[in-house]
Amino acid sequence: MTWTITPEPVDSPDAVALWRAYYTEVSDRWYLLHEGRTTDPAELEREIAADTGRDLAVLLVARYDGTAAGTAGVRLTSDAATAELTRVFLLPALRGTGGAARLVTAAEAAARDLGAGRMILDTRSDLVEARTLYARLGYAETPAHNTDPYAEHWFSKRLV
Repeated sequence: MTWTITPEPVDSPDAVALWRAYYTEVSDRWYLLHEGRTTDPAELEREIAADTGRDLAVLLVARYDGTAAGTAGVRLTSDAATAELTRVFLLPALRGTGGAARLVTAAEAAARDLGAGRMILDTRSDLVEARTLYARLGYAETPAHNTDPYAEHWFSKRLV
């Protein structure tokens, strides 16, 4: 079983399907934790349509034995020396196989290729797996770098 990771347009069928899976999971986890319900279907559709990913400098799609299995996005900030890691997602059935670490490492390489010397990201408290992954890969928790209402933890890593 092998992993491949390649850049892909954000509107490719695989990228769109993975974005839907990602957003559904993180939204449902938030609503279940805070309101005891899953995401309202109409709200889910609005939010998925509103965030097309067109602001990403690169979207990476990971495939496991040829099947689309995960994503990681890189967005350049207003300070071009800093990139933001976003949309890190791996299908639940493939978690624990090393795909997430490969995606983040590939996103770091893409950010370096774009001229960034630092990667930042934010995540939530309930996304324990993500926080563990980032710490394992050398990301340090930092003060807030944005005011995203869902962000509860901010991380940074030097890339050079």
